[in-house]
Amino acid sequence: MSKAKRVVVALGGNALEEKSLPPTAASQLEVVSKTVEYLAELSVRGYELAVVHGNGPQVGRIVLASEAAAEVTPAMPFDVCGAMSQGYIGYHIQQALRLALHKRGKSTPVVAVVTQVVVDKNDPAFQKPTKPIGPFYTEEVAKKLEAEKGYAVKEDAGRGWRRVVASPMPKRIVELSAVKELFDTTIVITVGGGGIPVIEKEDGALEGVAAVIDKDLAAEKLSEDINADILMILTEVEKVSLNFKKPDQKDLGHITVAEAERYIEEGHFAPGSMLPKIQAAVKFAKANPGKQAIITSLYKAVEAVEGNAGTVITM
Repeated sequence: MSKAKRVVVALGGNALEEKSLPPTAASQLEVVSKTVEYLAELSVRGYELAVVHGNGPQVGRIVLASEAAAEVTPAMPFDVCGAMSQGYIGYHIQQALRLALHKRGKSTPVVAVVTQVVVDKNDPAFQKPTKPIGPFYTEEVAKKLEAEKGYAVKEDAGRGWRRVVASPMPKRIVELSAVKELFDTTIVITVGGGGIPVIEKEDGALEGVAAVIDKDLAAEKLSEDINADILMILTEVEKVSLNFKKPDQKDLGHITVAEAERYIEEGHFAPGSMLPKIQAAVKFAKANPGKQAIITSLYKAVEAVEGNAGTVITM
């Protein structure tokens, strides 16, 4: 019997929230319950899964709520807000995926691990915030927040203005040994939101920092560390495109690392949107000849992992 393929699935924001619904815990659980049907299907087809999720909107709202309540109780630091988002998103995925598996006659445990990721305190990203978090604003409101609260704000891929924070590169997954122990017998939800960013001090202590690690780059790091066969990054579109939303848009099927790097140089992919997904996919494919990175939509996940959809990047 052939060994089951290991797949790291990185869930995009649309897999956790739907723009037409109010951003409540109940609405998130409703969306997640639909999302995990695709994960459950992958599991029953024999794939071993680790699940990574984003947290941009959620951690942004937690920060806003904490700041709004500052007159009643001290505001929580950003890293703690990130940990809180890992907890409640992981809880929702655990709850919903357990039920989806149960309906399919499968009892694989689902475990969420609050995960820290070491970053370099001297990472240049701390001097140039780029990672969008929280809700979308009009330019007027965003500039007002910038002036009043000292936020860094930026227009986000034509969708509106958002607060941005530093997005340092992931260096080491602190709980990796525990994740490896769990992986063979459970579906592990880990490095949620890219992991809680921490710096390692000279005495070995870890200290949280105000940042959000890109979840796709963290998923790539995890994929390498657990020797995954496939890194699958799920987003809003079935395939990566050149000239996106232009008359000459071209959807990409199977491309090589060299082609992907050329498209990056030509500026086809938006920073903070498709670019980090391509960068993560290229990094994984380059480090793992013979293995593949896939970028596709949640709804095409099962087809894509079996070679019938999505953009596939290989060495």
